Amino acid sequence: MGEEYEVEVGPVAHGGHCVARTSEGQVLFVRHTLPGERVVARVTEGEEGARFLRADAVEILDASKDRIEAPCPFAGPGRCGGCDWQHAKPGAQRRLKGEVVAEQLQRLAGLTPEEAGWDGTVMPAEGDKLPAGQVPSWRTRVQYAVDADGRAGLRRHRSHEVEPVDHCLIAADGVSELGVEQRDWPGMATVEAIAATGSQDRQVILTPRPGARLPLVELDRPVSVMRVDEKDGGVHRVHGRSFVRERADGRTYRVGSGGFWQVHPKSADTLVTAVMQGLLPRKGDMALDLYCGVGLFAGALADRVGDQGAVLGIESGKRAVEDARHNLAGFDRVRVEQGKVEAVLPRTGISEVDLVVLDPPRAGAGRKTVQHLTTLSARRIAYVACDPAALARDLAYFRDGGYRVRTLRVFDLFPMTHHVECVAILEPATKGA
Repeated sequence: MGEEYEVEVGPVAHGGHCVARTSEGQVLFVRHTLPGERVVARVTEGEEGARFLRADAVEILDASKDRIEAPCPFAGPGRCGGCDWQHAKPGAQRRLKGEVVAEQLQRLAGLTPEEAGWDGTVMPAEGDKLPAGQVPSWRTRVQYAVDADGRAGLRRHRSHEVEPVDHCLIAADGVSELGVEQRDWPGMATVEAIAATGSQDRQVILTPRPGARLPLVELDRPVSVMRVDEKDGGVHRVHGRSFVRERADGRTYRVGSGGFWQVHPKSADTLVTAVMQGLLPRKGDMALDLYCGVGLFAGALADRVGDQGAVLGIESGKRAVEDARHNLAGFDRVRVEQGKVEAVLPRTGISEVDLVVLDPPRAGAGRKTVQHLTTLSARRIAYVACDPAALARDLAYFRDGGYRVRTLRVFDLFPMTHHVECVAILEPATKGA
């Protein structure tokens, strides 16, 4: 650690860094740089003889035309780890993300963009296409870390160290309005701020340090307060509502106890539109919504398959299932089961469905679940993925089970970071053959 190398920077890699090599041939994963640059890279992690080292570009000797000065004063080597591409023009960020998706598809699934039905573009969310130097304020949920002095900030890259901040540029306006960064939080480990996009609901979730008492929460906007229990890790109501109300596809969804909801204010509608355009549900269809959360896709499907259709949702989180059942109570032919998909799905006895939506966690669905899905004769399957590597691995399993990718769409729903959201539509490979 701390050793410096002057290197030529190669291609972008999955994870928010680029690949370079030392003069001895050792691989460096370098942050804060761009392909084609010449930089001085300082090692931040790794041991002598390791397969690769992690490093930061601490001096730019030959800059890329895509480089800009980072708009955020807290970005840069050794600083806040929340963003990966503050130093890149917005269009360049999307190109880099596209290159990563293409590389993962080729390496892990053996697919070219053309074979995946993808034109190679990464689409910004509505309103996010801004000039260089401007940052969209999109993150509706921000978890602030708190340092030993009670100051709120964000963690440094791959570190527990806290970078105190007075304003996060990517935080949504509803989060910034709370003024979390301007308050002291003695005894707290984290403060998560949530600003619902479908309502004026605002919530903070406090995680106290062991033995600490909750502070009096006085913020700049009305807010409900939750706390994470030290013993069981459960989220409990202190003041106000235990949920926030989100809205997508013309419906309102209750999301309780800090449960999962898409972080970008346009994400839910963007993804529902992409999934429904890909699946083309018909009246009377039987559909599955796997890893269904609070029922976002199940609700959209139920609206479209009608009274003669049916939807089964499966979700492991107990509170999410409670919310999903509440959110979908108006549909007689929608059922939500609690448990892990790989355990619950075989127990349902379902042998045939028309449509499937799956939005698995970052690790993906995995071989066992994919193999099961390929036996259900679905007309189309929509796979929503926040990690292109997991998506590519699972697409290879689908191919082995007789499904091919019909279309792939990629959305930049996490500007300034390396993350993307993908929607792949699959169909039986024999169709049209």
